[in-house]
Amino acid sequence: MSIPQAPDTTDQPTQEPPVIAKTRQWIENVVVGLNFCPFAKRELRRDAVRFTVCGNGGTADALQRLIDECGHLDAHPETETTLLILPEGFADFLDYLDLAELAEDLLAEQGYEGVYQVASFHPDYCFADAGPDDAANYTNRSPYPMLHLLREASLDTAIDNYPDIDSIPENNMEKARTLGADFFRAHLGKAWIPAE
Repeated sequence: MSIPQAPDTTDQPTQEPPVIAKTRQWIENVVVGLNFCPFAKRELRRDAVRFTVCGNGGTADALQRLIDECGHLDAHPETETTLLILPEGFADFLDYLDLAELAEDLLAEQGYEGVYQVASFHPDYCFADAGPDDAANYTNRSPYPMLHLLREASLDTAIDNYPDIDSIPENNMEKARTLGADFFRAHLGKAWIPAE
């Protein structure tokens, strides 16, 4: 009688958790695919984007994970940026905005002001001067609520080396409005596009 051999998995890629896979797909299709961020493609290709999930939904835990990620970036200069994905607990956009404000305050308290910056993404993201059905909101709408931790020094370098950096947000909003909300719903799938 022969003993069955365990399958050899040494060359098989590790499968990402669905939350990370869906977020990576959004980065590839929207952020890079529509060139909403002209700097993202390079960092994604060199595997310098860290995807991490905080799954328990509490504010205190999310803030602790954010500071932990600052420590990770401190220790790993090869990692350019972290996406802290929050699939639980922050579905309400106003609750999420409260968290984002606390995150900025915490960075300052912990001595990270001027070192790291938080960018905001949420499935129901809505700019202050836009209605909820404005397609421009899709420039900051993501599959899940997330806090995007960016290195300030890298932002400064990008600003210094990119012509007319201030035009990026306005161009992105114009592009999103030209494509229209229906484009985002149809092209990207309703799995993460919120109902309006």
